[in-house]
Amino acid sequence: MADPRPQRRPIIAIDGPAGAGKSTIARRLARHFGLLNLETGAMYRAFALKALRLKISLGDGPALERLAAETSIRLEPGEEENRVLLDGEDVTGLIRNPAVTDAASQVSVHPRIRAWMVGLQQQLGAAGGVVMEGRDIGTIVFPNAEVKIFLDAAPEVRGLRRFDQLGPAHNAQPEEVIRDLRARDERDRNRPDSPLHPAPNAVLLDSTHMTLEEAVAAAQAIVIAKLGSAGSQP
Repeated sequence: MADPRPQRRPIIAIDGPAGAGKSTIARRLARHFGLLNLETGAMYRAFALKALRLKISLGDGPALERLAAETSIRLEPGEEENRVLLDGEDVTGLIRNPAVTDAASQVSVHPRIRAWMVGLQQQLGAAGGVVMEGRDIGTIVFPNAEVKIFLDAAPEVRGLRRFDQLGPAHNAQPEEVIRDLRARDERDRNRPDSPLHPAPNAVLLDSTHMTLEEAVAAAQAIVIAKLGSAGSQP
């Protein structure tokens, strides 16, 4: 007799440090395999934006916890990227500047904030059929994900990619961007709660010497190898 329970569609978890290209590759994978792309970093940036607006100290854990209790963050799929809604306001275009990105890294070190975010992320991906990227998706958020990729690249390469992404309007020098990225790496890898590291069964994808197209093709191959024939139609 066939199992009457509906099967959950697969979850593809992509973890890695800042500037590794997780968001871009996740979008491409989601489009290729017909899945929903959930960018968890955007959720942290939205919360950080709210804290900055209200001038709450990024090191004040209790104050941030109170803020989280009265904060709503939703992701809605768009043609090129998710729409990020903060308390109903579309802040998609406001969360990409370096100050908000750095603030997101600082608020993410607080264990209770991470626990709150993990709960939101698990709700978003509970039904499966998603590509979710972040720092702890394969280790904490969805440890049973069918596919886990740890995307990495040398810090200098990641820094230059981020510099190119920021563009001339931000008036940052490459050395500054690389220095800031190394500081984020240090925070992410050494925070007491959910430090950044590959899941034991994650496939490491080092894109240091790859073009974007090569990295996307390599990621697609990993998905197909993990899911077998289901990889072409999750």
